[in-house]
Amino acid sequence: MQEIKDIAIKLFGTNSPCRCGGEHEVCLNCHVCRATQPDMLWDESKPIAEYLDATVLKADAKETDIKALCEHAYANSCKAVCINSHYLPFAVTITKGKVGLCTVVNFPLGSNTNDAVLAEAEAVLAEELDELDMVQNLSALLSGYWEASYQGILEVRKACDDYDTLLKVIIETCFLSREQLIVSCLIAKKAGTDFVKTSTGMGSGGATTENIKLMRDIVGPKLGVKASGGVRTREDALAMLKAGASRIGTSNAKGIIEG
Repeated sequence: MQEIKDIAIKLFGTNSPCRCGGEHEVCLNCHVCRATQPDMLWDESKPIAEYLDATVLKADAKETDIKALCEHAYANSCKAVCINSHYLPFAVTITKGKVGLCTVVNFPLGSNTNDAVLAEAEAVLAEELDELDMVQNLSALLSGYWEASYQGILEVRKACDDYDTLLKVIIETCFLSREQLIVSCLIAKKAGTDFVKTSTGMGSGGATTENIKLMRDIVGPKLGVKASGGVRTREDALAMLKAGASRIGTSNAKGIIEG
């Protein structure tokens, strides 16, 4: 079994020691260096709502569903609502800047061309958007073309820079081997993402504490790790946070907050 450092060196060559943590140990020459930035870790003294992305991404979501989601997130000071982009203009009338607005691109299959994903990202970034969750180019990654997957993330990162928008990269762990998961996290970190995220919630599996721990080990303390997919209860959420998550994506924010 290859160590994280060995995979990093294989991908990017030997380099100076990294200063931002993470078991890759060598500097990745990231698009965004985070060595001097604060850690993005769970603080158990804070309300759990501050770590929740209240989410509705189902195909049959209606305006009434989005209204209920946003009103609950607003009342409980959730970190963000994550919704399909069609509803962004409506959601902002409810969240009023108190709750972050997040949408998704290249979702859920991770199989669009990089040019198509960038165009989609640029279109939604023009809305009143705080955070963007993109699915990595999963088709490229699974076929061994990790450079194409990296370039896709990098171009979206640059677009997010123009709007000061936080970027999360969805790794879709259920389809990946351990080595592919390590590669995915390393290239996302190198491309400058703010978070790595476990799942779309539409794949064959969701977040596991084992994958959260591995992802945290890979990226170190300076990146966020988002657990998403199957996190339904307060017990589930706390297990993910204790394993290393610093954000939870859930369609049951109300149940988690109320315990």
